[in-house]
Amino acid sequence: MAQKPSIPKGTRDFSPAEMVRRNYIFDSIKEVFQRYGYMPIETPAMENLDTLLGKYGDEGDKLLFKILNSGDFLRKADESLLARKDSNAIAGQISEKGLRYDLTVPFARFVVQHQNELSFPFKRYQIQPVWRADRPQKGRYREFFQCDVDVVGSDSLFNEVELIQIVDEVFQKLGIRVVIKLNNRKVLAGIAEIIGEASRLTDITVAIDKLEKIGLEKVNSELSEKGLSDEAIEKLQPILSLSGSNAEKLVKLGEILAESEVGTKGVDELNEVLTIIDALNVETGVELDLTLARGLNYYTGAIFEVKAIDVEIGSITGGGRYDDLTGIFGLKDVSGVGISFGADRIFDVMNQLELYPPEVTVTTQLMFVNFGPKEGAHCLKLAGDLRKSGLKVEVYPDSAKMKKQMTYANKKNIGFVALVGEEEINNGVVTIKNMETGEQKSVKPEEITSVIG
Repeated sequence: MAQKPSIPKGTRDFSPAEMVRRNYIFDSIKEVFQRYGYMPIETPAMENLDTLLGKYGDEGDKLLFKILNSGDFLRKADESLLARKDSNAIAGQISEKGLRYDLTVPFARFVVQHQNELSFPFKRYQIQPVWRADRPQKGRYREFFQCDVDVVGSDSLFNEVELIQIVDEVFQKLGIRVVIKLNNRKVLAGIAEIIGEASRLTDITVAIDKLEKIGLEKVNSELSEKGLSDEAIEKLQPILSLSGSNAEKLVKLGEILAESEVGTKGVDELNEVLTIIDALNVETGVELDLTLARGLNYYTGAIFEVKAIDVEIGSITGGGRYDDLTGIFGLKDVSGVGISFGADRIFDVMNQLELYPPEVTVTTQLMFVNFGPKEGAHCLKLAGDLRKSGLKVEVYPDSAKMKKQMTYANKKNIGFVALVGEEEINNGVVTIKNMETGEQKSVKPEEITSVIG
């Protein structure tokens, strides 16, 4: 008996109807990116492991999909490691490549590798799939698309402001109500410094980034398990529960971090970005959130996260500034900032809220019924002319029974069917049937577009 086909957990097939919707999302995002002067690039699905490892922290490294070396990958492996069955130790000997975890690290590698061909600041967008060996659950997949937009080679905070504008325009265009959460890693570094745990910044950020998911008590427990003193955890509490308007939070934060040079710089950067945003016509709310940490190690300045207001699904866009990322690959002093739109989560949100315009679900607008070779050939010519005018048209390929052809049109939700028999050909007309109302009318070929439109 043949094995029933399946796909790996955490991946999905997409039907034609779903792909029409997904392409609407991709095209909407791409159109906004292009209006801000960003140019497209693509990078390979797989990268050398030494490009990926160490860029996402210990938790990120564990989620990398590794690719076995070609051929007899065990031949050069250390037999003692094989005997110990230590998969982590042996991985480096049997795998030299991995599937990309995100688009930012490959982008940094691209910039360093092609630096002499680029003009800086370099603004790029990239829409491609990424892979993470995560536990599949609602809104979390092992294969998913990211729509990234980044600019490198500029320290200006205007770039952060522009990214907020892009987020605002994309979600206004898609009709999703969102809130933009904003923080700064320099502020988090300052907090770690003033509570006496400057060396544990990563442990602190990884823990407090989970605050919304697991609650304050569990975050405190995790911090304690990581080795933070009770005194440091106690000092952290009023900071995590800071409330008020953005301006009020910044004033309080400035007072708390007054003794921290890096923390004060972070507060100043936040204040500048929020002041500019307040003066612009940004409709989406921007909220200063000190619990926002984003666990990726390469962020050094502003960090962003976007949450859908009407659906519980986690962040649907996120990013930040990374001053040191290209330095890892040998190109020093090149600052960058970017954000990533999670296309799959956006797709799930739009499906749940039914936010697609009616025309997005339409594929074929008009189908010509095939009455035979002569009539079919005539319809092919008419269909070709209509496609040139912008209509989505198909001709049924076989001269099958009328019922079969109509059933096909109904299943595809085709709005109109064209009937062209010998009489119509002789009279130079086409009979158009509205599949929703059943109404039929004869029109000249040049009138078809106005009837369907």
